[in-house]
Amino acid sequence: MTAPTTSAPTADDEPDLPRPKDAGDPFDRDVLPAPPGATAALLRSLLAPMKGRVSVTTLLLLLQQAAVQAGPLLVAYAIDHAVPAFRDHDHGPLIAVAVAYLLCALVSGGLQSAFIVASARVNQEVLLDLRGRIFRHAQALSIDFHERYTSGRLISRSTTDVESLRELLNEGLQELITVILSFVYISAMLLWLDLGLGAVAVASFVPLYLLVRVYQRRAVRVYRTRSTAIAAVIVKFVETMNGIRPVRAFRREAANDAEFRVLNRRHERANGDALLEMARYVVGSRLVANTAVAGIVLWGAYRVASGSLELGVLAGAVLYLRRLYDPIDRLGMFLNAYQSAAASLEKIAGLLAQTPSVPEPSAPGELPPLKSEHPGREVVFDAVAFGYRTGGEVLPRFDLTVPAGQTVAVVGSTGAGKSTLAKLLARFYDPSQGRVLLDGVDLRELSVAELRRGVVMVTQEAFLFSGTVAENIAIGRPDASRAEIERAAKAIGAHEFISALPDGYDTDVRKRGGRISAGQRQLVAFARALLADPAVLILDEATSSLDVPGERAVQRAMSTVLEGRTAIVIAHRLSTVEIADRVLVMEHGGIVEDGSPAELIAGTGRFADLHRAWRDSLA
Repeated sequence: MTAPTTSAPTADDEPDLPRPKDAGDPFDRDVLPAPPGATAALLRSLLAPMKGRVSVTTLLLLLQQAAVQAGPLLVAYAIDHAVPAFRDHDHGPLIAVAVAYLLCALVSGGLQSAFIVASARVNQEVLLDLRGRIFRHAQALSIDFHERYTSGRLISRSTTDVESLRELLNEGLQELITVILSFVYISAMLLWLDLGLGAVAVASFVPLYLLVRVYQRRAVRVYRTRSTAIAAVIVKFVETMNGIRPVRAFRREAANDAEFRVLNRRHERANGDALLEMARYVVGSRLVANTAVAGIVLWGAYRVASGSLELGVLAGAVLYLRRLYDPIDRLGMFLNAYQSAAASLEKIAGLLAQTPSVPEPSAPGELPPLKSEHPGREVVFDAVAFGYRTGGEVLPRFDLTVPAGQTVAVVGSTGAGKSTLAKLLARFYDPSQGRVLLDGVDLRELSVAELRRGVVMVTQEAFLFSGTVAENIAIGRPDASRAEIERAAKAIGAHEFISALPDGYDTDVRKRGGRISAGQRQLVAFARALLADPAVLILDEATSSLDVPGERAVQRAMSTVLEGRTAIVIAHRLSTVEIADRVLVMEHGGIVEDGSPAELIAGTGRFADLHRAWRDSLA
């Protein structure tokens, strides 16, 4: 499959933000389309298992705010009643006010501490659940998704975007609830203290509400752009580090640095736009709040002077007003966190809304028992045609039958369709037309677990995971004993080099198996396949990257693994063909020659020409 190409940006070429590559293909953009309401549904599903704890957490905050907002009311009572009583030698009211104020402070602190602990537990479980969903769903998606949606974007979804949600849950929601509760409590207290002052204070929230709406609309666009920009930075970083060898070999450092500088500057501009929107909101909200407080204080002072308002009531109202408007800046911080989290949650919801293009059957079937003592099964391509989403037809309609136990080598030029044929048999893709049958059962009727027990693929890059050699071999059958693992390695011819490693089978091969050579990694992959004991084995150019000694070692291993099994061997080197019972020559997606190696070599076709050229190269 050929990926769409785009011209590389330069340091002086900074296109306007955002600039999607191709509006017709969502995989070329950072945001995958999510169904309407998917974001809200995702958030509800995350919080649903914790309804009880969420209710308790909310109750703690309600009580904490009630304790906090009692303070100005006690101050008003002290000024208008307790202080005059104290002047008349009645100390009781003032002492009572002081004790009540101290108790409110202690209760408020205790409830705040309990709220922080309870909310932290809820938040961490939500984030734990979300990261797990992303990881599990990404593994469940089909190969074509991963070939089109880069690993850097997946990393961005599970790190940067989840982190944005963490900031919202840890800080933003508390700020929002605090602002709402403050507004309700303080509005009620102001209206109770003095109807006129309370009405003016509540009316001042109209311009603040309009300001919030304007900020919210503008911030949606800014934070979507910022989230996309950081994802692009991560994608470029991951791509460069994964390809560090060719980067160094072809001196790509300067070009990569120029491309990264553009992406990094784009991210900087997006952050700057977000900060600018926040600054505009803060300036506007403070202007409205300060104007309202100044007006209410002047009017209240005039009323105190005229005797229509008590001084304690004015003092309490001023304290409440400061508490009413102080959270406005915190509301801006919440909106800041909310817009960032909303953009991130939208992207996560879009990812989780993707469905596998190779789905599990609703009623999975099973493979029939093996027909003989040999482990092989019959493979049939019945009127199969296939084309990738990004291009035209790769495999025109064809039929092919591979009897049980037969080894078939598939050769042809690059792009002839060899690997695509193998991927259809492994059911990494489903055919556009026709069926692929295993002992008469359509692969689409088998569960993934049943299919993987019957069909195993060994690729050109024998991928090893961080961990021990034994653990990597046991991937073929996780419940295998150490004796079975060693038996498989001995059968392949890998036991000798494994035993020579510092810790033998317990040696950590490190990232991508970098501690051992390519040929040794391939032997471990064959031991893994032999331990899995599949009926059908697919070898996709398994020796193409090896030197001659390594190739010979792997070919000896192949003879052991293939014995009695049905095998499709994608051959890059014609030396691999010698172990095959049958050879298929493919060109432009079609099978142009089919026969035994001896028959095709003796003929005058494409394979005979390839074989002669190969023999001449060895002379």
